[in-house]
Amino acid sequence: MEANFVAGDRPTVLVTNDDGIDAPGLRALVSLLVSTNRFHVLVCAPDSEKSAVSHSITWRNALSVKQVDISGATAFAVSGTPADCTSLGISKALFPSVPDLVISGVNMGDNCGYHIVYSGTVAGAREAFFNGIPAVSVSYNWIRGKSNVNDFTLAAKACLPIISAILAEIKTKHYPQNCFLNIDVPTDVVNHKGYRLTRQGKSFMRMGWRQVTSEREGGNVLSTMTMESNSSESIDARGLKNAPLDHLLFKRRVTRILVENGDTDYCSLQQGYITVTPLGGLSPAELDAVSFFQNWLPSVVNHYPSSAL
Repeated sequence: MEANFVAGDRPTVLVTNDDGIDAPGLRALVSLLVSTNRFHVLVCAPDSEKSAVSHSITWRNALSVKQVDISGATAFAVSGTPADCTSLGISKALFPSVPDLVISGVNMGDNCGYHIVYSGTVAGAREAFFNGIPAVSVSYNWIRGKSNVNDFTLAAKACLPIISAILAEIKTKHYPQNCFLNIDVPTDVVNHKGYRLTRQGKSFMRMGWRQVTSEREGGNVLSTMTMESNSSESIDARGLKNAPLDHLLFKRRVTRILVENGDTDYCSLQQGYITVTPLGGLSPAELDAVSFFQNWLPSVVNHYPSSAL
């Protein structure tokens, strides 16, 4: 699938996310892109929060799509997942042309390490990559008590040089097609230490479960994949109900945060860098694991012949 970037024309940028079309991160990014007057801005985003849905797609049911008024952009809210939104947005079924670049974000919370697998934000960019469209996912390391909604605008501004540089490479047809970028912006974005090219690490928030008697009880897992410390005050009461007598309710809780050292995305982000991590669509095992199975698999036939089963 190829975009229609013609010399002299403004490039077309499609914006999606997983926090929903009304999320402040998306609105800040769209507002910034529109204000530069350098881009045609399209928006195709979920009509409600779809955090941590990973790369799930809607298969059996039709998607409901409603136009939304966002100044300077052509925008639609979609009943599907981030991957659905990207797929629809680049298909020419909703918009008349294919975008030159897809940006997913700005997400509320970082997307580093193993959390990339869970992320709907990253999936929004990955879906574009699968279809041959350059893409970037952008996340801001939101921390309660330190961050505020204005930080989303600052995060978007900090990423604007990268966005502009990508589009310049696309225009000259030099941009690589074998990856997409995942960008994470540190909490103190004003004092960030610059851009750093990183690799995906293995940082992970290990989760457990706690039995509760109602939706209000227990921790509230935010779109950041962290736990709100005083979640009982912040949970939206609409739609909450106690479990039926013959049902059990369980809610997630954080049991341990695993972090590795080195030049990884999470470590560099914690050091104050804007991390730029090239990602692909494959999930190969590490070489030592592959070496083990190269020796192990032939021995299976000898030790466990199918005739013995």
